[in-house]
Amino acid sequence: MSEANLPLGAHAPGILEASPFAIPSKKLVMWLFIISDAVTFAAILFAYGYIKNASPNWPEPFKFSPSILNVMLMTFILVSSSLTMLIATRAAKAADKAGALRWTFITVAGGILFALLHIREWFALIGEGVRLFQNPWGSPLFGATFFAITGLHLTHVIGGVIALTVVAFGYKRGRYKADDIEIWSLYWHFVDLVWMFVVPMVYLLNVAR
Repeated sequence: MSEANLPLGAHAPGILEASPFAIPSKKLVMWLFIISDAVTFAAILFAYGYIKNASPNWPEPFKFSPSILNVMLMTFILVSSSLTMLIATRAAKAADKAGALRWTFITVAGGILFALLHIREWFALIGEGVRLFQNPWGSPLFGATFFAITGLHLTHVIGGVIALTVVAFGYKRGRYKADDIEIWSLYWHFVDLVWMFVVPMVYLLNVAR
C-alpha cells in the first residue's frame, strides 16, 4: 500500500514523521535531551555547592602539582576533541567522507584518553584513602559528591565515545548521514561545556592553600 493510500493518521513503516518545528525531529530530540541533562547537572552542582558551603571542614585535597596539572591536561584534551568534532561535522557536510571519519575517530581517541586519565585520578584518590563516605582530610561527604559529579560526567563521556563510534561506522557503511554526525556533535559539545563548570567548582575551589 502506498503512503498516499494509508488510512488517516497512519504512517508507512520506517518513515519518520516530519517535525512540526523549524528543525528536524532527530535534532529536536537531541536538543530536548541536552536541555533536560543540563538541568540535571545544574541541580547536582547546586547541591554540591550548598553542601560544600555548609561544611566547615570541607577538604581541599588538590595541589597545583600534579593534581591540577592532570586536570588541565584532561581539560585540554576534551576541548581539543570538541574542536576535532567540529571539523568532522564540517567535513561530513562537505561530503568529505574520509575526512569526517578521520576526525570523528580522533575525537573518539580524545574521549578515551580523557576517560583513562580520569580513572587514573580516581585510583590515585582511592589510594589516598578517599571513599564514598570517608576520607583522611575532613567532611565525609566529599567522596560521595566528588565521585557522583565526576562519575556522571565520565559516564557521559564514555557514552559519547560509544555513540560516536557506532555512528562513524554506520556513516562509513552508508546507514547514517552527515546530519547524524552533526546531531551527536551537539551532544559532545555539551559534554565539553559541562566539564567547564565541573573543573572550577569541584577542583579549583578545592585546591590546598
